[in-house]
Amino acid sequence: MAHPATDPTFYRSAAEAAAAPAEELAYVVAFDRAAERHDAMTVVDVQPDSPTYGKVVGWTEMPGYGDELHHFGWNACSSALKHEGHGMDGLSRRHLLVPGLRSSNIYVLDIQPDPRSPRLVKTIDAHELSSKAGHSRPHTLHCGPDGVFLTCLGGGEGDDDGPGGIALLDHSTFDVLRAWETDRGPQHFHYDAWWHLNQNVLISSEWGSPSMIENGLVPELLLGGKYGHAIHFWDLDKGVHQQRVDLGAQHQMALEVRPSHDPEATWGFLGVVVSTEDLSGSVWRWFRGDGEWKVEKVITIPAEPADPDLLPPALKPFGAVPPIVTDIDLSVDDRFLYVACWGTGEMKQFDVSDPAQPRQSGSVRLGGIVERRAHPADPDTPLSGAPQMVEVSRDGRRVYFTNSLYGAWDDQFYPDGVGAWMVKLDADPGGGISIDERFFPHGDDFRGLRPHQIRLQGGDASSDSYCYRA
Repeated sequence: MAHPATDPTFYRSAAEAAAAPAEELAYVVAFDRAAERHDAMTVVDVQPDSPTYGKVVGWTEMPGYGDELHHFGWNACSSALKHEGHGMDGLSRRHLLVPGLRSSNIYVLDIQPDPRSPRLVKTIDAHELSSKAGHSRPHTLHCGPDGVFLTCLGGGEGDDDGPGGIALLDHSTFDVLRAWETDRGPQHFHYDAWWHLNQNVLISSEWGSPSMIENGLVPELLLGGKYGHAIHFWDLDKGVHQQRVDLGAQHQMALEVRPSHDPEATWGFLGVVVSTEDLSGSVWRWFRGDGEWKVEKVITIPAEPADPDLLPPALKPFGAVPPIVTDIDLSVDDRFLYVACWGTGEMKQFDVSDPAQPRQSGSVRLGGIVERRAHPADPDTPLSGAPQMVEVSRDGRRVYFTNSLYGAWDDQFYPDGVGAWMVKLDADPGGGISIDERFFPHGDDFRGLRPHQIRLQGGDASSDSYCYRA
């Protein structure tokens, strides 16, 4: 049994997480590309028998302008059980820490007492992040056993282009403690980081420095192989770099890392945006073998031929739409991997029961640079944008996604406008996905803001790491 003071949403195992009550709310950040309105945390009703199902039922504005709220997460989650039985009194999944990728501000929201009305209780400004951790441009966070790990794309004030790295925050006071790395090794660019908790291993990935992404994709840098193309392995306790594995400079922008949810496993998946050889996107598997970490490509998603007249300027010379793999998510039971293809407008589902040999088991298409495929709830309205940020429920039965990537990149690849929408898929336990026609918050539901990342009440497939197999 768990410690009596333990939050019931701290799950000992993946199976316990899947068996817990389903989420009733989704928290979705939304931003104003023009920086003329406040960004917001929105709350969406995801309870199917509710009269407000699929509606925005909560709205909390941030105080500033131009934050571009990005990948946010919980102050604490199931990884806290690594220290089960001591030092956990009062610790709960109560606060959301929300970074602004452009402003470097971090907002702390309290979801109690009313989960539909998050309250802003603290702001961590850019100066504190820089002075205490030596970083800027906070991107992604994960709740760890001893604090919050916040990946950052930039260096400190006056050195925005890096190196990037990880800031460690206290998960109760939310103070910035320090830079996590004690020996950073060769990693300069940063993007995501997660871990094999019981193996004492952290895995990190690479995108680019702020100047390389701020105003959109830079074709000369892409074709020159200058964006990130490696994955890194670290000693989690000590913050010491151990190994770098280069994917090859043609495999540009190594983004999300998704470790197995099995606490004894030593494998996971990495999404790569594009190959400069053929515009394909890909997914790679890392694993440990012969005393070192190895990486192999296990999924290749080809580009699709297209009429150049239908393409944005950046793609016209190629006469094709790259899939643009921008997000991946692994179900809590490690059975299905979801791959968002933001260029072609496809969400793919792969059966990864054998992680070395994924098999496509489902697909839906919405939006897309060329197709602009409509949602069944509004079949006469072409959609801009495409599946991007994806989140999977703990039981694997529901998949949610939004359509905006990053403001400058939205404008570059969807110059006529990216719109604003959120979709829910129903996932068959045996494989296959279908669009829930009743669920389609879009347009004015988000008051002109662009929705980005999603977090599900009580945890989801990309928020928690588990300490026990059963």
